[in-house]
Amino acid sequence: MEFGIIIICLVCVIIILKIVFGISKKQIEAIARNERLDELSLKYPDNIEMCREYLKILNNETVKVEEDEEATNSLYIAISNKIIIAGAKKSFTRIQTIAHECLHSIQDRKILLFNFFYSNIYILYFLLISVLALFQVLPAKMLFLSILIIGGFLYYFVRSYLENDAMIKARFLAKEYMENKKISSKEEIEEIVYAFDKLNDIGIKSVNFTLFLQIALEIIVFCIICLIR
Repeated sequence: MEFGIIIICLVCVIIILKIVFGISKKQIEAIARNERLDELSLKYPDNIEMCREYLKILNNETVKVEEDEEATNSLYIAISNKIIIAGAKKSFTRIQTIAHECLHSIQDRKILLFNFFYSNIYILYFLLISVLALFQVLPAKMLFLSILIIGGFLYYFVRSYLENDAMIKARFLAKEYMENKKISSKEEIEEIVYAFDKLNDIGIKSVNFTLFLQIALEIIVFCIICLIR
């Protein structure tokens, strides 16, 4: 009974947050598709060079930089101190996306490493208790569920801090970079930055909602297993 109530409550919270935050992937994609701004971005260096120039501005040139043509998302890997850049070259969003990953590289290393190790431990814990519950060898299921929920709070708090910090600062770093390069006019830079602001308004909400959704779905899956087994 308790597991059913938790499922209902979480589903209600997910629906409420989606409505209140107005999360829409189509809106993000619509803003990110801008042929004029894409043309302006082609004037800037390629992804690898741009990334290294950002790192120089941030005084952090020890980071390894790679480009993966097959990747759909860029990321910074704390354990290897490496930035992997997705192959997108024709979108103006790359100017801010690369800034975002470079900013991850200068965040508190203790927090970055904690996030790297803890996120993997959290996922393994979820998988372990789910399998044990599925095979009916998990005692005190509510206790393990409580640990999963508390662990989810910690995961969300750390990850959301890292992402929000990088997303907010990326806009300013990207603007500083474009002003220093003197490739685009002041009006063009303002136009690009305005698009970044619109993207970030939706993107920050979307990232935080997605992080919560991931945790909520894991809790729901575990509760469903407990109900049926």
